[in-house]
Formats: sequence, structure tokens, C-alpha cells
Amino acid sequence: MTVLDNLSRRGAANNLSWLKGQAEFQFTPTDIRDRVSVAEEVAKAAPDVVLHLAGQVAVTTSLADPIGDFETNAGGALNVLEAVRHHATRALVLYASTNKVYGDLHQLGVTLAEGRWTFRDCPSGVSEDQALDFHSPYGCSKGSADQYVLDYVKSFGIQGVVFRQSCIYGPHQFGIEDQGWLAWFVIAAVTGRPLTIYGDGRQVRDVLDVDDLLAAYDAAIARRTDVSGRAFNIGGGPDNTLSLLELVAMLEGQLKRNIPVKRGNWRVGDQKVFVCDIRRAAEALGWEPRITPHAGVRRLIEWVEKNREAIGES
Repeated sequence: MTVLDNLSRRGAANNLSWLKGQAEFQFTPTDIRDRVSVAEEVAKAAPDVVLHLAGQVAVTTSLADPIGDFETNAGGALNVLEAVRHHATRALVLYASTNKVYGDLHQLGVTLAEGRWTFRDCPSGVSEDQALDFHSPYGCSKGSADQYVLDYVKSFGIQGVVFRQSCIYGPHQFGIEDQGWLAWFVIAAVTGRPLTIYGDGRQVRDVLDVDDLLAAYDAAIARRTDVSGRAFNIGGGPDNTLSLLELVAMLEGQLKRNIPVKRGNWRVGDQKVFVCDIRRAAEALGWEPRITPHAGVRRLIEWVEKNREAIGES
């Protein structure tokens, strides 16, 4: 197994050190924007499966630096696909896309019910049949990569699967305010950092523990021939949702103390609700989430409490 990463994200070096104690692999410091290096490493590794998880991860960062966002997400994905096309033609490419490819979903209509935003006419969530609608440079760059993967299956005959992932969380996630919101809320609550809710706090997301995500990847690899060329929504689905305020209340209950929260204005591109319809993944992959938000958040709290020094306290 070979791992490529430029270690630019906070916490990446910590996670690399942890991983070295879990499995044997070859690590090469490589940036996916470096087309030559990516091609050389793919040719050297001759992989059977390529997990493309790298990228620029925040809408706010894409608004501040849209060129850098494009070069990393769209250009980087194209570099990976070209490397596979020329040097690993039998490899399966699994691409970590995002629910942001569906835009703000204003056409679906939302309503307040029991103190949280919900889709008015979409009880099972957003399906893969929903038209793509890229908003923000981040949505455009990730959406472009999403479509490139599917097209390379059609145009060049490689194997590829796209996972349009919802809110993933779990241990070893060094979440920040602009990305990885659930992990950031837990980190802030445990370490006493300032916590700000932008908007009214009733925004709802379906959340998925990282172990459930890994199970979905394993299922796609096991069924690679059947699912190649397809995109799947991968998230907690309707049974695993939280609003921001509900998460704060959950944290207060588990930590047994009040959590002070500041308020800020709505941010660009923030959806009032996103819940993905995961029935297609359930049918094609034989997969469904098994870890409840309450259990997953408890596990994340325990990890943060044990790793305060690595996370760094204010």
C-alpha cells in the first residue's frame, strides 16, 4: 500500500504517525497538483485500487482563493485520473465527492418542524437523481472532479465510483470551524474554545461515522465491476440527522455542563437542510449506517479528551 499526501492540513502529521503503528505502507510526500510526481508514484505502486481522498476542503477557502481551489480539486483529480489511465488501467478509482454538488436546493423547499429545518416534500432525502447545481468555487471544483471520474469510465474504460459524501466525522479528524463542523463542535466543547453558530442553528445535516464510511468503501471495492461508473450518496440518511442546536444539546448532556455559544450571520452557500437519500447505496452496495450519532459523538469526545495535546488547547 502506498500513501501520498502533502501533509498541509493541520493534524496530518499526527495521523501519519498514528497510521504507521496500524499498518505497513509506503509514504511519499506528494502534492496532487504535481502531475509528474503523481504519475510516477502511481506507475511505481501499480495499485489495484486508488482512493482519491485529497483536496481543498472548505467553501470559505475556495472563496478566498478560487484558483488554488481549482488547481487542487479539479486539476488534482485530473492528474490522478490521467495517472491511472496511463499507468494503472485495471485500478478502481474511488473518489470522495461532496453533497455540495447539489447546490443550495432552494427548489425543494424547506419548512420548520419541531425546531429544525426539514425538506417539505423530500422525506427520504436528496437522491442521486437530483440535478447537479454547483455553487461556490468549492462546489464547482469538486463537482468538476466528480464528473471527470464518471466520464473517464465512459471515455477511457477505467473503473471508477463516486461517493457524494455528507457530513463525515470521527476520531483523528482535526476539524476546524470552516470544515468538519461536527468534529469542530466536539473539539471546541471539550477544550473550551469559542464556539460560534452561523445562522439560526436549526440547520440539519445527516451525519456519518467514519467507520460506517469505511464499510461503504469496502463494499464498493468488493462490488467494483457492478458499481463502476456510478455515483452514490453516502451519508447518515434520514435516520441519522442532527441540527447544530441539537448537537450542542447532545454535547451538554454528555459532558454534563453548559456550552457557551456565540451567534453569527448566515454564511455563503450554507444549506438550511441537507439529508441524503441512501437507498441506492443500500441496494447496490448492501450497505447502511450502523453507528448512531449519540454513540459516534461519544467516541469522538473520548478521542478528543485523550488527545488534547495533539489537538492543542487555546
